[in-house]
Amino acid sequence: MSTSTAGTAGFKPVLWTPGDWNAFFGFGTNILVNMLVLTGLLRFVLKMPDSLVFGRILPALGLMLCLSTFYYAFLAYRLAAKTGRTDVCALPSGVSVPHMFIVTFVIMLPVTIKTGDPMKGWSAGLVWVFFQSFILMIGGFIAPYIRQITPRAALLGTLAGVSVTFISMRPALEMYMTPQIGLICFAIIMVSWFGGVKYFKGIPAGLVAIAVGMIIAWGSNLFGLGLGGLTVKGVGDAFASFGFSVPIPAVNQVFSGFEFLGVILVTAIPFGIYDLVEAMDNVESAEAAGDPYPTTRVLTADGIVSLIGCLMGNPFINAVYIGHPGWKAMGGRIGYSAATGIMVILLSWFGIISVLLALVPVVAISPILLYIGMLIGAQAIQTTPLKHAPAIVLALTPHLAAWGKLQIDTMLGSTLNAAQSVGGLAADKVGDVKTAALAALPQLGVLYHGMEVMGGGSILAGLILGAIGVFVIERDFLRASAFALTGAVLTYFGFMHGEAVGTGGGLGVTPGVALSYAVVAAGLFALGKWGTSEHYVPHADAAAVPAE
Repeated sequence: MSTSTAGTAGFKPVLWTPGDWNAFFGFGTNILVNMLVLTGLLRFVLKMPDSLVFGRILPALGLMLCLSTFYYAFLAYRLAAKTGRTDVCALPSGVSVPHMFIVTFVIMLPVTIKTGDPMKGWSAGLVWVFFQSFILMIGGFIAPYIRQITPRAALLGTLAGVSVTFISMRPALEMYMTPQIGLICFAIIMVSWFGGVKYFKGIPAGLVAIAVGMIIAWGSNLFGLGLGGLTVKGVGDAFASFGFSVPIPAVNQVFSGFEFLGVILVTAIPFGIYDLVEAMDNVESAEAAGDPYPTTRVLTADGIVSLIGCLMGNPFINAVYIGHPGWKAMGGRIGYSAATGIMVILLSWFGIISVLLALVPVVAISPILLYIGMLIGAQAIQTTPLKHAPAIVLALTPHLAAWGKLQIDTMLGSTLNAAQSVGGLAADKVGDVKTAALAALPQLGVLYHGMEVMGGGSILAGLILGAIGVFVIERDFLRASAFALTGAVLTYFGFMHGEAVGTGGGLGVTPGVALSYAVVAAGLFALGKWGTSEHYVPHADAAAVPAE
């Protein structure tokens, strides 16, 4: 298949291709799932009133997502027009999923519990996004230089770690909780998107999977099985949320949240840096798939649209998504991104989200997210030199540690809450029981403290470890030393291998780890200075992107 024209003069890119249908249903359902999840967090975790959720927050969220998807469709159009290529795919973007949970459980929920006022929690969330937006905009001018000096295996390796753990595992587990729907829908997607099977009249595989999932779920109700948890009553209740709402400026709510600034900055700064690195990784992923986008424009765009959304009442930050190669492999080009923006406006301004949640089983959508995770994990190895594979595996390990720690923390918290609710644990004993439980884990073979330290700041830790691994493999010990020294500095201030940013009373947040990185840096420097060190250009030997 030709992917370019003879020349670029007068070339006008096609705004919609048949492949955009596949990408639209795939990416659109990805966005839909995230919107459904955050709606549930707002309503059932934060206990926010529906008037706030459907009347203020979701309309502002829709505006932000529409601006983002339209902008990245525009960037794709410009790239296609400039190069004369017909295979340019727009960057996917949406609500940052990790931050969706962080701002809910670390910022808004504690403030809501402390004040007893969900509006206060909302304001605190807005301030959190306000600061992160500026970090992204400023960081956009630094990120291109970081990309130039960081090997591709490190950038994509830490991204693969995110995809394997926090993108792939949840949908995979959901599939096996309801395999009658999940596995069947996954097979429908696999044989089409990996096996090349075409469905009747070119119907997108994502749409076929959702339709089959709905048929199985609703059909199971006839036999009293209730697969997917859908009910007629749930659909009726969902229609109560219908109504037209447009974004209303929330500037006063933003600035009223500054009273919680101390709590907010502790997480806003490190997670702003996380956003910076993640966006940079995703731009690198797109370039590896053949579509080079300007890093500065991407990051500043994320910051600007997040700031607009924040000032209109949205407490969730925008981010370039993992998954560009997947949507491109499906045939997505320019139109799928803009179409998703229109879809989001309709969903959020008309209160349709709750109706869809009542009609479509989430487990029918989960296989699409697993597919994206599979592609991103594979891309790290497919688009980098094979000899760098050990460095990619090394970059995965902090994410595995972070994911394992999250499972333990969630389970332990749930157990303690359950013990309290049935009267089996006094409130003043909760801390002691938790400490004792964690102290007993090493004897059972669970190295919780190791997970805690290694998994802290996992995306930065994965990048640093991956870069050190690549440069050691290349025998470029001086550059490996520079990254080890960077790791020492980041660890000292708690940006990686730590739970909070600071100096730990002057000795560093995790002084033992910081010192160890510094010793490694000194050893590598000595080896490079007086031993043998090769010259290595990070992006010079990147493997060619496979043709579609």
